[in-house]
Amino acid sequence: MTRRYLWGIIVLLLITNLTTVAVWNNEKDVGVDEDLDITVEKDSPVATIGKQEIEYDAWMRTLKTEYGREVLKEMIDKAVVFELAEEKEIEINQKLIDRELALLYTMQGVLSETEIEERKTEWTEEIKYRLYLEELLTESISVSDQAIQEYYADHEGQYEFIESFQFSHAVLNDEATAERFLEELDQGASFSTLAREFSVDEETRDDGGYLGYYTDNSDYIPAEYFDVAKQLQENSVSDPIYVGNNVAILYVHRVIPDVSFSFDELKPHLRRELALEQIDEIISADPLWNKLQVDWLYD
Repeated sequence: MTRRYLWGIIVLLLITNLTTVAVWNNEKDVGVDEDLDITVEKDSPVATIGKQEIEYDAWMRTLKTEYGREVLKEMIDKAVVFELAEEKEIEINQKLIDRELALLYTMQGVLSETEIEERKTEWTEEIKYRLYLEELLTESISVSDQAIQEYYADHEGQYEFIESFQFSHAVLNDEATAERFLEELDQGASFSTLAREFSVDEETRDDGGYLGYYTDNSDYIPAEYFDVAKQLQENSVSDPIYVGNNVAILYVHRVIPDVSFSFDELKPHLRRELALEQIDEIISADPLWNKLQVDWLYD
């Protein structure tokens, strides 16, 4: 990419946005935001609060005033960082991205395959942007090998991601109830609906039996669950599991594999982290703008 290409991206985005506004203003009284799946009627209030109304024009003015500069700056920041990263041929270990994706997924609930891929695309760009930015800001900062070795020795474990299982379960009184549960599941009922109806686990019943993500060293989940889960595919249901005086049905939504690093794989990242500690200012792409010719509306 060239500087001209960078500016071309920004101009294209601006033209697209301005064209959209022009179409709304000159051709239609109804605008459709496909991303949010909403219909906006410009001649009608966008919100009503008691006797008060918020008009479309007032809403749009506020959006432009409050967020226009901020959003454009974020767009330019990303364009600058990705441009410089490509010019300098900066490479980020894919395992670092995989680890951060794994951590982010464990903070989500149950996602469809489409949602998983959408988030992966969105998060990967954000992760790369942050890591590229950190590398660009710290590339001239010296960090000794000894400091990196010592830091690694003290923090090695925190960079490992342990294989995690995403579970739901239904805890049932007896085998007969478990058989009925599985029969209704085979007939098309959803696991969460059946768990709300049949499960005797008060902590998860109202959430459709959802447990969340756990590793096999967890003390909060029966060890039997992990023995069974390791034999199942994602999005599959177990046979009855006998746990204490109850019978459980386990749903394995997803399994996120472990991510581990050797010292050499992690060394560049550790250098970045130590170098960042030497920067007093807020981490920002602002210092990088002068490395490319950037002109924008707010100059």
